Amino acid sequence: MMKTYSAKAADLQPSWYVIDAEGQILGRVASQIAQILRGKHKPTFTPHLQSGDFVVVINADKIAVTGKRLEQKVYYRHTQYPGGLKTTTLRQTLEGKHPERALEHAVRGMVMHNRLGADIMKRLKIYAGPNHPHEAQKPIVWTGPEALLKQYTAAK
Repeated sequence: MMKTYSAKAADLQPSWYVIDAEGQILGRVASQIAQILRGKHKPTFTPHLQSGDFVVVINADKIAVTGKRLEQKVYYRHTQYPGGLKTTTLRQTLEGKHPERALEHAVRGMVMHNRLGADIMKRLKIYAGPNHPHEAQKPIVWTGPEALLKQYTAAK
């Protein structure tokens, strides 16, 4: 009788990936990032553990969207004072001080909304420009899920 494999926390070794978001569609790249952060791309995926990898996103200010989303997508926040509802369009967010928040908001919506999801989001590093301070971790350039398939089949 064969038992189901369940990874232990000590068995999991996170990798670092770099994703260049320039010209990529916001939702499509956000869903790939969420899968990497969660660890669903690995054969050792364990639902109750932090089995994902670190993701460094560069050029988040050059993300692409389709249709009229730049004008029609609206982000809401509230100051907790009466009449304190603030709205910002996607265009204003991308042209503002923190253009990386649009991608962060998209990924946050695709990750679990509990403590494990909060820990997962800590592994996401987003930068508006092409530079990042994580060269010491030797991140792997993410080319898509097909590259991982080759990587895992070559390891066997």
